[in-house]
Amino acid sequence: MSDQAVKRVIIIGAGQAGGEAALRLRHSGFGGDITLVGEEPAAPYQRPPLSKKYLSGELGMDRLLLRPAGVYADENIAFLAPLRAVWIDRANRRVRLEGGRELGYDALVLATGARARKLTLVGADLAGAHLLRTAGDVDAIRPRFVSGARLVVIGAGYIGLEVAAVARQTGLDVTVVEAAPRPLARVTSPEVAGFFLDEHAGKGVRFALGAQPAIIKGKEHVTGVGLADGSEIPADLVIAGIGVNPETTLAQHCALNVENGIVTDAQCRTSDPSIFAIGDCAARPMAHYRNRVARLESVHNAVEGAKIVAAVLTEQSHSVEAPWFWSDQYDLKLQIAGLFQSYTKIVLRGSMKERSFAAFYYNGERLIAVDAVNRPGEYLGAKMLIQTGRTLAPEVIADASRPMKELVAQAQ
Repeated sequence: MSDQAVKRVIIIGAGQAGGEAALRLRHSGFGGDITLVGEEPAAPYQRPPLSKKYLSGELGMDRLLLRPAGVYADENIAFLAPLRAVWIDRANRRVRLEGGRELGYDALVLATGARARKLTLVGADLAGAHLLRTAGDVDAIRPRFVSGARLVVIGAGYIGLEVAAVARQTGLDVTVVEAAPRPLARVTSPEVAGFFLDEHAGKGVRFALGAQPAIIKGKEHVTGVGLADGSEIPADLVIAGIGVNPETTLAQHCALNVENGIVTDAQCRTSDPSIFAIGDCAARPMAHYRNRVARLESVHNAVEGAKIVAAVLTEQSHSVEAPWFWSDQYDLKLQIAGLFQSYTKIVLRGSMKERSFAAFYYNGERLIAVDAVNRPGEYLGAKMLIQTGRTLAPEVIADASRPMKELVAQAQ
């Protein structure tokens, strides 16, 4: 697909992936029409701070924006918001927007993101019961997010624990309810999960693990959360962080291949070669993991997809970067490189007691991921090793007397 063939690009979704794709296309020399369609009224903004500094009030909306709102007009990018795309006509390469307007495209980029899973409990629609996915969600939470309030967080993934950390620092009384037997069950090892459980418990967070919420109690406003075992946790505020579902409605309606996300090839092309998918909505082969198809929810994945599409549409080369993630909780900075899910061995370097360590994950003798807590050197070193397909023997990496930089330089 050459730039000569592509004169009109439509990007549906104005989150991090969509906003980055629009600007990277332009900065890569694409001279055609770019239209960015977003459901939220704001220009593209960062989501990670929502559960951290935006929730705490340290950052305002102006500092969440990826670029100043005027940049899109300056770059001759038509930004249509708040507006939904409702239909894709693949045969005639047209997109219909709500209200009936139709736009033609030569290339279409689906950056539709994901939607927070809703609680399917009686009482989930009461005042004081919230999801946390958008800036609007946080704006609705803030009036009750005050010192002394009783907060129940449902879900102990990264979002839930980040909210719990900010809440404790703000002075709220916090209980986290999690169906799994430990926090972070889907995203890290039992060893690292146990460390974060102890940290939160030490800050006064209570946990109900292996617990199933059954009802949110209250008449007009939340008063508590009833669990399946019959117990009740008093609450003035409930925030659910039980994961997200990829937004694939448009893709399904126009019969693209969808399986836990919109399935793409390594160039982010869907089953229709003129339609691409990037970000949280897309499942793409992972170059550093033998092309295993994965759907990743991260800033890095959003930016990586934008880079790939811009390179493909402008016929430029692009070297794919290994996955990375992060989470901030209290004064702990967790930095993650790689994908840990298929690990067979874990090696610890540093000290959990001193709150500075890295967990290295191996599949056989191959390093596949790291969770680094307050250890930026280990994070950067492991990321470089994964990126370049090199590894270090477990016994070598466990020797904390040798600097990580030195070990990486000698790795094969």
